[in-house]
Amino acid sequence: MTQRTSILNLLNIQHPIIQAPMVGVSTPKLAAEVSNAGALGSIGLGGSTPEQARELIQTTRALTTAPFNVNLFCHQPAQAKPGVEQAWLGHMASLFRAYKTEPPASLSLGYVSFLESEAMLQVLLDERPAVVSFHFGLPPNEWIKQLQAAGITILACVTTPAEARLAQAAQVNALIAQGMEAGGHRGVFDPADDQLIGTFALVSVLAEMTELPIIAAGGIMNGSGIVASQKLGAAAVQMGTAFVCCPESSANEQYRQALQSERSERTAISADISGRPARGMVNRLFTDIGGAHAPTRPDYPITYDATKALSAAAISQGDYDFAVQWAGQGAPLSRAMPAAELIAVLVQEMQTA
Repeated sequence: MTQRTSILNLLNIQHPIIQAPMVGVSTPKLAAEVSNAGALGSIGLGGSTPEQARELIQTTRALTTAPFNVNLFCHQPAQAKPGVEQAWLGHMASLFRAYKTEPPASLSLGYVSFLESEAMLQVLLDERPAVVSFHFGLPPNEWIKQLQAAGITILACVTTPAEARLAQAAQVNALIAQGMEAGGHRGVFDPADDQLIGTFALVSVLAEMTELPIIAAGGIMNGSGIVASQKLGAAAVQMGTAFVCCPESSANEQYRQALQSERSERTAISADISGRPARGMVNRLFTDIGGAHAPTRPDYPITYDATKALSAAAISQGDYDFAVQWAGQGAPLSRAMPAAELIAVLVQEMQTA
């Protein structure tokens, strides 16, 4: 059995394509349409409470009888540091005042890590989605065993060989090899040790060191990219930016227009937007926040709370210069079409390639 056949059987899908679980962009409708088309749809639960997560899973299940993936964030829990947070707000104060508003008096956590939420674990054990994937690290091995015992397939996002070894030791079912080309927040375990390995290099290295199925992620936008990944040892691919312009996503019109414009040709990585490195289309979030003279950032996702407040202030006045518009390096290849149609096009392109 080839690795590709193995991943199709493992995930119970027809096509070796996973729609990335993009928090804030993916929706139950998007995930369901992808799954109904024979690929694997995903919803991101990293920013959800357990109650919200249960509702999202049930809503998605009402739209498809096919398997889908749910994704959790396993970052190290944030530590409140009032002095650091106030200094950061002071650093951003002039940006807020340009929109005739004051920065928040304080910053909130926003959402907790899966590592802190046994209630979220219980939701997964109750609802039993077909696939669960982890980002920013791994939960306790015992939690992984409980989920697998409930019949759930476990995927782990890794960005280095060292992270892959940790995931393999935890006995996950497959690895998502995410390269630095990827949009949004990559699954780096320790942001202080971000090695910025490219997708193809990472897939090639992991293919030599593990028997686990590898799912390539980062910069892949079309069928030829999928085939190229498979030739290097990937069994499947995960694609995020490719699905942002699908009508089933929750991306706003300004985000969609940016992806269809020359702005998509320039992306960059910044940790000053949320507290963790993330890639997006360059706007004032990348040029005006942080910098060499900026104070120490609050922990992720506390930093994100300040950014979201600034973005809301700007957008309220019709200014999208501080809008969060995550995108990978393949963004210029974005296509606006329904998710099911995109899957069909990708499959046809794979066959042609």
